[in-house]
Amino acid sequence: MMKIYQVDAFVSEQFRGNTAGVCLLKTELLESQMQAIASEMGFPETAFVVPEEADREGGKRWAIRWFTPEVEVDLCGHATLAAGWVLSEISGETGSIVFSSRSGDLTVAVDGEFLTLDFPAQKTSAAALPETVQKALGLDGEYPVYRAEVRAGNWLVELETVGELLAIDPDMDTLRQQPEGGLIVTARGEDCDFVSRFFAPNYGIDEDDVTGSAHCSLAPYWAEKLGKTELLAHQLSERGGEIHCSLKGDRVLLKGQAKLRTVRQLSGSFFTNEE
Repeated sequence: MMKIYQVDAFVSEQFRGNTAGVCLLKTELLESQMQAIASEMGFPETAFVVPEEADREGGKRWAIRWFTPEVEVDLCGHATLAAGWVLSEISGETGSIVFSSRSGDLTVAVDGEFLTLDFPAQKTSAAALPETVQKALGLDGEYPVYRAEVRAGNWLVELETVGELLAIDPDMDTLRQQPEGGLIVTARGEDCDFVSRFFAPNYGIDEDDVTGSAHCSLAPYWAEKLGKTELLAHQLSERGGEIHCSLKGDRVLLKGQAKLRTVRQLSGSFFTNEE
């Protein structure tokens, strides 16, 4: 029997934040196998981690891929944070943990109870909201709309108040028709710098609990608006969570905590932690 770690990320207490599955593998599985496991887990994302050869400096590296219950995604913050926690707490890795991914090299630095992700910043540019998204939101009036300048970038809509953001109730069937990108709704915070919610039913996630990758565009967006590079963000999902964001040139540092929820057993001979 093999272990799949279920970890709550971007949270200081259990049963909040966003849950990810983390699978430590000996060798990479077939894409169909990873997708089947992620579907069985049922979490917003499951991370699959495989050891790579050491780099020129002798540092250890890992390959990481992320799957929702329906598709593979290019970048995932909370599942990377969870993978860093598992490698640190369970496998005894120390210092900075380097992952190679579809989005380039990503680093998780472990400092006591906190982990910091080093992710690429995503610029946004003004855009027209697709008709399907506009219909799904049912918003009255005009709102600033932007889109992340990356492949299949997320849409970003800035609302006027926290109350307006909390009241959003998208039509998921309509939003599911949007072929590319998730939807971020955001507003200036009341007890933090900014707040957000994230919807991606077209990727198999109606509303995500805490979305690290969305903050790759949210942090630069609000840093420019607020004139500061250190920001505290709250994601106002039902479970909720918080992310400390730092803008460092073309990189975004996302800092948070993680808590182990449980460990699930699956049969198979392709994991690193056979018992």
